[in-house]
Amino acid sequence: MTDWRSFWDGEHAIYVNATHKAVHYKAIADGILRHLAETGAGPDAVVLDYACGEALEAGRIAQACGRLVLCDGAPSVVARLRDHFGGLPDVIASVLPEELDSVLADHAADLIMVSSLIQYLTRADLGALLDRFRAKLKPSGRLVIADVISPDTGIVADVGSLLRNAAAHGFLFAAIAGLAATAISPYRKIRSELGLSTYSQADMLGLFAEHGFAAERYQVNLGLTPHRMTFVARPS
Repeated sequence: MTDWRSFWDGEHAIYVNATHKAVHYKAIADGILRHLAETGAGPDAVVLDYACGEALEAGRIAQACGRLVLCDGAPSVVARLRDHFGGLPDVIASVLPEELDSVLADHAADLIMVSSLIQYLTRADLGALLDRFRAKLKPSGRLVIADVISPDTGIVADVGSLLRNAAAHGFLFAAIAGLAATAISPYRKIRSELGLSTYSQADMLGLFAEHGFAAERYQVNLGLTPHRMTFVARPS
């Protein structure tokens, strides 16, 4: 395995059990709905959840907007999304990144959500993605990039977040076992080979400006890792 896309397209154990996965996707959906409400776009809003993963609570998000586009780079994930949501083509579309233009026109999106993705991209790939997002957003649209890892954040903070959430939601023993398994997992191996991209707050604000956005750091991070960063940007 030589790239992150292949990793996410295969079998992996990022979530220690079904409860962990459910808690994760609920937190993501809660955050998306909060940002959607803050756009003021109303019930006809068009939302793109980019790098959506299994999107377990996409149905709840779809009820709050006019159209939801789920986009993920892993073909196996998109196939499962299509199996689950294929009966709602006018409400939810599930596509690979290279298929996005077929379901989302330029200047159509009120909200684009991106969580826990950019650490797996090069800086050049992130810049190209920002250009693509700017083309897809309405002039009044909102881009949210979440779960950004700062250069001064180590793995200890991630472990702490996992254990605190596990204790709060009843999967602490599974989390401890999962941490032990991670030490010898494919994730650990590919992370050591490819690394993760990190950005300071200044780095992110500078990148947004370079690619035509006015941005600011949001007060809370999306999801279960409060030590990471979320940024909100609009076309400038």
